[in-house]
Amino acid sequence: MNIDLDPQELLDTINQTMPFGKYQGRKLLELPEPYLVWFHGQGFPNSKLGRQLALMYEIKVNGLEEMLHTLQGGRV
Repeated sequence: MNIDLDPQELLDTINQTMPFGKYQGRKLLELPEPYLVWFHGQGFPNSKLGRQLALMYEIKVNGLEEMLHTLQGGRV
């Protein structure tokens, strides 16, 4: 997955809350990796949320989420 991303888009993604399902109300950065792996297997929705979930999947499977916790609620 090749991602061209501006910093604000990254902040929007990590601060986005899940709008439905078992993890409704949780920030995408706080979603468990197995849930994102499941979504990856099913196919992400064709929407902004789907792109955000795909980005979060890449962040989590590559072990990058810890460095993003300091950005939660932040601004660029």
